[in-house]
Amino acid sequence: MTGGEGGYVVGVDVGTGSARAGIFTLAGEMVGTDKCAITLYRDPGSIVEQSSDEIWQAVVKSVRGAVAAAKVDPADIKGIGFDATCSLVVLGENGQSMPVGDPAKPERNIIVWMDHRALEQAERINAKGHRVLDYVGGRISPEMETPKLLWLKENRPEIFATAWQFMDLTDFLTWRATGDVSRSVCTVTCKWTYMAHEDAWDASYFNSVGLEELTEDGFKRIGDTVVPAGQALGQGLDARAAEELGLVVGTPVGAGLIDAHAGGIGTVGAAGGGGAEANLAYVFGTSSCTMTSTAEPVFVPGVWGPYYSAMVPGLWLNEGGQSAAGAAIDHLLEHHPATAEARELAAADGKSLPEWLADRAAASLKSGGHAADLASGLHVVPEFLGNRAPYADPHTRAVIAGLGMERDVDSLVSLYIAGLCGIGYGLRQIVEAQDRAGASIDSIVISGGAGRSEMIRQLLADATGKEIAVPAVDEPVLLGSAILGAVAAGIHADIPSAMTAMSHFANRYAAEAEAREVHESRFRTFEQLQAVARAAAIR
Repeated sequence: MTGGEGGYVVGVDVGTGSARAGIFTLAGEMVGTDKCAITLYRDPGSIVEQSSDEIWQAVVKSVRGAVAAAKVDPADIKGIGFDATCSLVVLGENGQSMPVGDPAKPERNIIVWMDHRALEQAERINAKGHRVLDYVGGRISPEMETPKLLWLKENRPEIFATAWQFMDLTDFLTWRATGDVSRSVCTVTCKWTYMAHEDAWDASYFNSVGLEELTEDGFKRIGDTVVPAGQALGQGLDARAAEELGLVVGTPVGAGLIDAHAGGIGTVGAAGGGGAEANLAYVFGTSSCTMTSTAEPVFVPGVWGPYYSAMVPGLWLNEGGQSAAGAAIDHLLEHHPATAEARELAAADGKSLPEWLADRAAASLKSGGHAADLASGLHVVPEFLGNRAPYADPHTRAVIAGLGMERDVDSLVSLYIAGLCGIGYGLRQIVEAQDRAGASIDSIVISGGAGRSEMIRQLLADATGKEIAVPAVDEPVLLGSAILGAVAAGIHADIPSAMTAMSHFANRYAAEAEAREVHESRFRTFEQLQAVARAAAIR
């Protein structure tokens, strides 16, 4: 396949478990993709780490594989964009890895977003009540970077003192591709307390929490140059990266986005969809993220933001979500005695266990009824890793109520559906909290692997009472990153025009009135159980 329609752009997405690349036409059609798994290291004490060297090699394999699958000439690739999880990368001189945990494992230089080692540091920062906390929903999360940096200073002082750069994973990828250490306004605003509406860091915050060293040299170690997402970096791909990726030296590289925000860019601005302000982007993956755009800042207790220009330029962003969504469902299923049997059946069908369970549930509903009917009497609050929003409570934990002695696969399906209902009710709480504060939406645009089932989409519409819209492209997160490449290459003038030209909606799922009563009843039970769990966590 060569050139037609002006060439192609590449989107690269680094999630928690894999790196993926997609090749897109300038109209937003994906013509080739590939992925490569990456290692997740887990240790006691909520420790979760990765290796930036391994991740880069996974990116290399994915890009090369995607180009081969698309059968395109590298010379026809006009731009490339990156997104990644909001994980902390620590680099020494010349960019070498520095250990963030065990000193004997220097290759493990990333504190992953879900790592909660800095919980105590986050609590101390929150006790300060600094004004920057107003822009993270009132409470900073241990998932964010400054609590993790404070943990490093207090527990690995030699690493903290001698590190050359502390980077969000997205910014590491664009640096590795271009040699440019500029930070994206998305990463530093959403996870590092950069005040984008003031175009500045607040030194008093870092001084007050014990990170005064980071203010030296104009914040050079965490980002003295902050640029808009999609801005062309450096001179494009440098010689080393181009050779590794199999692309052309100088191919434009756009400043990146956090993975969930790339999903937002790839979904909410589709032509005829009402625009970014009408649609909430819901990325349903290992965790879930919600992104809501407003013309003016809206302060929602327990919901991160408002962040200026962190996703759509010129708009304010409120970011919520659940610390564990797909991961919560996976963990929930591990507790059931029929899981091993069901996993074998799923493997025989070439499906993942959740996918197989979703299909089995959908098949049982062909004669009528609603998915929630399959979970009658069974309720799950799936907050295994705390509540990200709207309560910003990392201490609360999951609740399973109504579990009996059943051991068959049908009872596993019931547990699965109850867990999905819990995910839906958590999403409803975020939507309602934002609505009360003045950030109302018309539709939820879903993306992410955990939400591809039609049954799940309808269940979420019924559980939230909101229309669920589905992007036309199978990989909207990759499309969001590809849009950054298109903007960097000058193919589109800006992100909003690129969103309109390259993204489209395929299907819509309206909430069904017949399901309203059962979900209202289940939602009341959900909130009661959630309140009990939060109270128990305090004791």
